[in-house]
Amino acid sequence: MRASSRRAFVAGASLALAGCGRARQVDGRKQATLWFAYGGKNREVLLSLVARFNAAQSRYVITPTYQGDYFECLAKVRTAIYAGVAPTLTHVVGEVLPYLASSGVLEPLDDYPGCSTLGLVSALSQRGSYTGADSQPTWGVPFNRSTPLFYCNGALLDAAGLAPPDSWDELLKTADALTVRDGEQTTRWGYEVPIDWWFFCANVAQAGGRLLEDDGTLSLGGAAGERALRLWQRLIHERRSMRPPPGRDYNAWQATNQDFLSGRAAMVCTSTAFLRYMEENARFPVRAARLPGDARRAVPTGGTFFTVLRQSPRDEKEAAWAFLRFMCETPQAIDWATRTGYLPVTVAAVEALRRAGHYERTPNDAVALAQLDDAFGWPWSRELFRVQREIVTPRLEAAVLQDLDPKSVLADARREAASR
Repeated sequence: MRASSRRAFVAGASLALAGCGRARQVDGRKQATLWFAYGGKNREVLLSLVARFNAAQSRYVITPTYQGDYFECLAKVRTAIYAGVAPTLTHVVGEVLPYLASSGVLEPLDDYPGCSTLGLVSALSQRGSYTGADSQPTWGVPFNRSTPLFYCNGALLDAAGLAPPDSWDELLKTADALTVRDGEQTTRWGYEVPIDWWFFCANVAQAGGRLLEDDGTLSLGGAAGERALRLWQRLIHERRSMRPPPGRDYNAWQATNQDFLSGRAAMVCTSTAFLRYMEENARFPVRAARLPGDARRAVPTGGTFFTVLRQSPRDEKEAAWAFLRFMCETPQAIDWATRTGYLPVTVAAVEALRRAGHYERTPNDAVALAQLDDAFGWPWSRELFRVQREIVTPRLEAAVLQDLDPKSVLADARREAASR
């Protein structure tokens, strides 16, 4: 091992040990450690639910530790697994689940009591979120699940006599109409979306493509992938109606949110996870809409799955499972969804909200739920995470901002994937 790699490993292991530091029992109760990646309001809500679980019974206790954003948390978990000090449970983004499952580090959950009767919303469950995963054990339990959502400044739409765009052609025209310039300076952008893998995959599917073909070939959508990249290029370079948000990963997401709230962007595409945040902080009516379609309507699911680490002691896994079942009970599933913007993951929670008139009172939530009809599954592939982080994501920003030829960019990505 090189000295620099060794130092990085030691530092990572030290972080893991410091964050884990678990005792088998707390006040005579079986303890499970939870590493999580929510920030802001979502962190506040999660911690309140953990506290509720700890207070509701005397047999188990969950000890939560914040570990940065999704990818920072994942890096720490991988290091901790290698060092033998992993937390009992954590949550991982959907693209990571097949990779960790195939690595043998996750606990299969089907034999845990009540796993088959959680009553999950199909599109948000493991089996509904992936194609080719029917024979897989249950490796993850959904909780903070989301889709991309189209957010519009309702006041600006009404003033212009416009409706949220229903197609890509309407998106181009509506973004043009809502863009405001002062000479060469743009004072309000018609549209904004992070140049990110998740939203690119949404565009690919809307254009009629998919990431993997039936024979397992990584196509990245073929011609549909090229059309997906070209849409963003047209908005930025030809129409000058879309602002590429500065920064990468979640920095770009934060910039998009702030531009929308400040009025610098009239329409944005970001996660349902920010729905409550947007509504509570906007000085204008926030109007949610389904993503515009092209060849078809399509939306990927996102967010994370709770997973239990296989190397954890049996008592800790028992405590972790009790917590996961608690989180899927109707009161917690409703509380999480209504206080954040994430989707309720159980059918019982959805039906209870309907009976209570929630979706009539909060039409944006109704739009987010209805959009699950357009959801498509990710391929169950160990390589999915690598393709995302190492091959596609690094090329997206350069392709869009530098107006590179989409066909060449995607051909280069496919060549790299095939060479590894």
